[in-house]
Amino acid sequence: MNKKRSRVLAALLALIMCIGVFTACQPKTTTPETTEATVAPAETAAAEAVPLVVAEGEFSEKFSPFFADTVYDVNAMEMTQVPMLTTDRMGGIVYNAIEGETIPYNGTDYTYTGPCDVSVKYDEAADITTYTIKLADNIKFSDGTVADADDIIFTFYVFADPSYVGSTTLGSYNIIGLKNYQTQTSDDVYTKYMDMAVAIRAAGADHAWAAADAWTQEQQTAYWDLEKAAWIGDVQDIVNYVVANYASYVADLGKTEADLAASDQLNVALGMYVWGFAAPGDGGTLVGGTTGTSWDLTTTFPTIEDLYAEAYAKYAGDAEAFFGVEAADTAATGTVAQAQADFISAQAKVDPAMAGGIPNIEGIKKIDQSTVEVKTKGYEAPAVYTIGGLYLTPLHYYGDEAQYDYANNKFGHPFGDLSIAQSKTTQPMGIGPYKFIKYENRICYFEANENYFKGEPKTKYVQFKETIDSEVVAATATGTVDVGDLNGSKKNFEEIAGYNSNGEITGDKIATTKVDNLGYGYIGMNADNILVGTDPASTESKDLRKAIATVLAVYRDAAYDSYYGEAASVVNYPISNTSWAAPQPTDEGYKVAFSTDVDGNDIYNSNMTQDEKYAAALQAAIGYFKAAGFTYDEATGKLTAAPAGAKLSYEAVVGGDGIGDHPSFAVLTDAAAAFATIGFELKINDLTDTSVLWDMLDAGSQEIWCAAWQAVIDPDMYQVYHSSGIIGRGGSDSNHYHIDDATLDQLIIDARKSDDQSYRKAIYRQALDLIADWAVEIPAYQRQNCTVFSSERVKMDTVTPDITTFWSWLKGIELVEMQ
Repeated sequence: MNKKRSRVLAALLALIMCIGVFTACQPKTTTPETTEATVAPAETAAAEAVPLVVAEGEFSEKFSPFFADTVYDVNAMEMTQVPMLTTDRMGGIVYNAIEGETIPYNGTDYTYTGPCDVSVKYDEAADITTYTIKLADNIKFSDGTVADADDIIFTFYVFADPSYVGSTTLGSYNIIGLKNYQTQTSDDVYTKYMDMAVAIRAAGADHAWAAADAWTQEQQTAYWDLEKAAWIGDVQDIVNYVVANYASYVADLGKTEADLAASDQLNVALGMYVWGFAAPGDGGTLVGGTTGTSWDLTTTFPTIEDLYAEAYAKYAGDAEAFFGVEAADTAATGTVAQAQADFISAQAKVDPAMAGGIPNIEGIKKIDQSTVEVKTKGYEAPAVYTIGGLYLTPLHYYGDEAQYDYANNKFGHPFGDLSIAQSKTTQPMGIGPYKFIKYENRICYFEANENYFKGEPKTKYVQFKETIDSEVVAATATGTVDVGDLNGSKKNFEEIAGYNSNGEITGDKIATTKVDNLGYGYIGMNADNILVGTDPASTESKDLRKAIATVLAVYRDAAYDSYYGEAASVVNYPISNTSWAAPQPTDEGYKVAFSTDVDGNDIYNSNMTQDEKYAAALQAAIGYFKAAGFTYDEATGKLTAAPAGAKLSYEAVVGGDGIGDHPSFAVLTDAAAAFATIGFELKINDLTDTSVLWDMLDAGSQEIWCAAWQAVIDPDMYQVYHSSGIIGRGGSDSNHYHIDDATLDQLIIDARKSDDQSYRKAIYRQALDLIADWAVEIPAYQRQNCTVFSSERVKMDTVTPDITTFWSWLKGIELVEMQ
């Protein structure tokens, strides 16, 4: 066993933030009231008392609008919350949501309303963007308290607090004064001490202080003490993670889990062993892997200082390198970055220029009792989805009204202390359609919010019931649940049809809706691990990856048709087909992924059989291998040697539960068989524990892997493809491909800074072509999601019509009625 943490949320591929847009809408042509008028009052009351039971996955009880991170917790939380920003069925922004906007979709006009109007204005001369959020009158929280601008201000200050540790970060956009507030330093002071910290570190830990240095001896000592403290904090995180997740491995040390529970002294030993910093020695000892220090684990045990010493020795004092490889929590601030931030904060506190600190965020202002204004430096198109997409949260519940005084820079909680908001994590409250009652026996219970701004929901009680994915269809058919979401697949559709008398997926027992998933599957390659020589950006390195990608790509059609049938389609660019930025087959220059040879000629033609395409792909791959510097024996038709830095064998990791149950498994097996005929090995590692893959991605040790991305409304590529997102660089840690391309970085930034969709689409097309040239991602499939309803228990004519990728049935849950 070796390394790292199972990042479940990232595992489900995400990067980025859930924007719950929970606004109601209805067609102008038909109103729910028209249908309701035909139902007798007594019958309606009886139906209201019947709970709507919804199948959900396993909850982690983080139901907070600030701290929810799993999909299932977010779904439960959004029953009680509404974001300030309203979007429509295509993910478009409804700027005038208070009065409402009528927007056509699929031949029907729908009116969308929400709690706030949002405006975005960019001053090009000043290079400042102003986001104005105006709250409607008489919007109430579920306890009857009227919401106002102070609740909006409080919400922003929770997310902006330096102690905030949720998945939403305002810091990714340059809100004026945000960094100053979080660090309690002015720009000048921040730069002064950051430069000093960098200089001290560059001088080295062994530097002998001299009077000529630009810092005092005390400052030098303080910095290195802080870096050590940050490093010790990181190795303690390793210990905590290992003890929580790999306690059984203590048996390898000749101990039991009971021994581990009885004595904290074993914790560090287990952490050192599992993380590879030590190994069992003779006579039941534990021996440090670098220092050689030994502990008998009876009278002597390693301390956290010993683990720090091992890590320090292994990485020769390079804390940055340590964090990039070993961090248990790669989403945390890096060791060096943490030390620098702590140093800046400590020095700023005693700097005369910072007497009084930074009392507020300059770019966030309350204009009046219903209006808040946020200013950012520059313009970035995705920013409105984050800034406006925050949930409207109640100050009086998640904060302390006694600690709120906007005029005197008090924002509902002490600076650096979110304990009040954190204490309400399991019991959410907001302006959403339902009130959270309790979580008990794996069920979340909700009751209709009589103060909901769209009107009290028709169904009084709702339950979210934890249900195994494979049981959702049967549970819906037999009455255990009324609604459930599942992935579209041949197997699921056949099961659904089997319950309906008409043999279709919508019938007398179950009704089914299908939409494209907001995301796509892919097969990835790590450019730093699949390369020729030492440069992952070289033509030879790209040719090597193109050789592999060409063969993988040709087997996609058959594999995904076999696994999904009509529930998925092959994609040719690394972007969801649901995005407005996705290239279309009719676009000029549109290409099937990896369908040209090393000379730029098309590999396939329309007259080829599938077997002929397979053969042509393999020949094209041979051309790429030869161009990459591989030795190819024409007589035997085999590759016989790899150039320096490259190999004749690479590993592909797939989470198929050890039985090949993954859409891309067949792609790998077919490609592996083809490669074997030319002397190249594609080793398939079919994991029974997918956390191993996420650990590999965290460590950057993967070569080829199969996964999927979950997208958001705006097709921003920054987190996944910008070079700052490479593990260990202090960014998103989501650039698992290790693309480091200055041109691509600039294209991504340019697209962010424009609000012209046509321009952005053209820029993104250039970016997509660059990604294809790097050959680190084989676009795989666009699958469908489906929702199943009980036709017998849910009034299907009350379910929101025209469900889309951006508009789930939950967006109109207040209108749903039971039979």
